[in-house]
Amino acid sequence: MRTPLALLIASLGIVATVWWWLALPAVFPRAPIDPSAKLECVSYAPFRGDQTPHNPQLIVSPEQISEDLAELAKVTKCIRTYSIDNGLDKVPELASKVGLKVLLGVWLGRDHAKNRLLADAAISLSKNHAGTISAIIVGSEVLLRGDMIVSDLRDVIRSVKQRVDIPVTYADVWEFWLRHKEIAADVDFVTVHFLPYWEDVPVRAEDAAAHVDEVRLKVVAAFPGKEILIGETGWPSYGRMRESSLASRINQARFISEILQRAERGKFRVNLFEAYDEPWKRKWEGTVGGYWGSFDAVHRKPKYPAGAEIRNYPSWKLQMGGGLVFCISVFGAALMTLRLRPASPQTAAWFAVAVCATVGGSLLGLGVEKMLLESYGIGRWLLQGLLLAAGIAAPLLAAHALMRGVSLPTFLDVLGSPHRPTLMTQILGGTLIVTTLMATETALGLVFDGRWRDFPFASLSMAVVPFFAVAMFNSARSGKRPLAESVFAGLFAITVPYIALNEGPHNWQSLWTCAAYLMLGITLWRPRAVAVVEAASDAVPVAVMEPARRS
Repeated sequence: MRTPLALLIASLGIVATVWWWLALPAVFPRAPIDPSAKLECVSYAPFRGDQTPHNPQLIVSPEQISEDLAELAKVTKCIRTYSIDNGLDKVPELASKVGLKVLLGVWLGRDHAKNRLLADAAISLSKNHAGTISAIIVGSEVLLRGDMIVSDLRDVIRSVKQRVDIPVTYADVWEFWLRHKEIAADVDFVTVHFLPYWEDVPVRAEDAAAHVDEVRLKVVAAFPGKEILIGETGWPSYGRMRESSLASRINQARFISEILQRAERGKFRVNLFEAYDEPWKRKWEGTVGGYWGSFDAVHRKPKYPAGAEIRNYPSWKLQMGGGLVFCISVFGAALMTLRLRPASPQTAAWFAVAVCATVGGSLLGLGVEKMLLESYGIGRWLLQGLLLAAGIAAPLLAAHALMRGVSLPTFLDVLGSPHRPTLMTQILGGTLIVTTLMATETALGLVFDGRWRDFPFASLSMAVVPFFAVAMFNSARSGKRPLAESVFAGLFAITVPYIALNEGPHNWQSLWTCAAYLMLGITLWRPRAVAVVEAASDAVPVAVMEPARRS
C-alpha cells in the first residue's frame, strides 16, 4: 500500500498547491472604487434576476430602483441610463432624492414612431427635473447595430436639441465616431465608448487602460473644440477569453483602478460601465455580458470593497476543500474495487488513478463555478449539468476500470449489443457517450457561434482525462475500431484546428479546450478489445495482463 499512499499524498499536495496559486490576491496602489473619491458617473440599469428590458410588460418598482440608487450615491456623483421604458422614467425623480445627477438615455431602434415617443418623453422629463438631468444621450450605438442611417439619426438628435436647454449628445464606439464625424456638428459634446475587451483586436487587461487613453487622444484630435466624454469603459469579471483578453475579477479591478487614475491625471470625464452585473445579458451576449458590473447582481454590494483583498476565486477554500475530498474519493474507489474484487494491478495503474484524482480534484471547484455562472436557461443548465456530472463520474469509474483491467466498451456494447458488459462497465461506457455528445455540441458551437460561447475546459478535462487513461492503459494494441467512435474522432480532428486558429495562439482557454477535444478524439479512435472476462466469479482474483496479451 505504500505506492497508492504516496501517490495520494502527492495528489493532495498538488490540488492544494493549485488552489493556493489560483487564489493569490492582487495588489493595487488604490481601491478600484474609492468612496472617498466618488466616480464621475456610472452606467445604471435596475434589472435583477430574470428581469429583462426585452419584456415590454415589465415595470421595475420604484422601491427597487431607490434601493440601488441609495447604494450608488455612496460611490458616484452621477448615473447614466439607456432608456425610459420598464419604469426607468422614475429614475430622475428618485435620483434627485439621493443627490445623483442623471445622464438620461433615449433608446433608439428601428421603430421610428416609438423613437419619437421616447424622445418626447425624455424632453418632458428634462423639463420636470432640470436640476437632476444634466444631459440627454440621444441613442446608444445605433450606427454600430445598424438600426438607423446617419441622416435619420441626425434628424432625431437635432429635433431633441432644439427643444431642451441642457446639453445633448450621441453615444457610440470610437470607430464609428471617426467614421461619421459629421454627427459632431449636432451634439454639444462627443460621447465615446471604449471597450478594449470587445474590440476587433482585443487588448490585454494589463494594456487596456493605456490603450483607451491613446485612442481617446486620437478622438480628441479628430474633434477639436468638442469635449470628449468616455461614455462607456470597463472590463468583465467573468466569461470567455477573447484572444489575450482574459475576463477576471483581478483584471476588472486592475482596469478600473488604472483608467480612473489616468482620468484624474488627464482631467477627462469617465462614465464607468457598469454599476451592477446584469444576468439577463448572458442570453444575448454570452456569459461575459452578464459580468461587467462593479456591484454584485444578487447582493447589490461592491465587488471590491476598499481595503479588502481582491482574488479571482473568493470561495477558493471551499473549492479546494471539495477538490481534496474528491481526490480522496477517487483513490477510495480504487481501493474499494480491490477489496471487493481482489486483483494485482500494475504500479502504472496507480499512477493513472493518481492522474485522474489530481485532475478531478484540481478542476472540480472550477467546474462547479462555471456551471453556476455560465448556465442560463434550461438548455444551458442541462448541458452544463450533464458535462459536470460526467466529469465527476468519470474519475471514479476509471479508477474501478484501471484496478480491474477493464477496457472502454464501444457505444454499441452499451446501447445494443446482445453481449453486454457488466453494469459498472456499462455505466463507464454510458458516461463516455454523454461526454462525447456534450463535447460535440460545445465544439460545433465554438465553430458556428464562437463569439459568445464559453470554453468548457474544466468539466471536459475532468471527464476526458480518465477515459484517456483507461484507453491508453487497458486497451489492446490491435482490435476493432468502432465506426461511431471513429466518426466523432474525425469531427474533433476537423473542428479543433478551426477553433484554435479562430481564437488565436494567446487564448489559453481555447487551447486547453482544444487539447481536451483532441484527447477525447484519440480515446475514441483507439481500437477496442475485451480486456478481462468479467463474468468470472468475483471470488476469484483476476490478474491484470499486459495490454498486448489482452483479447
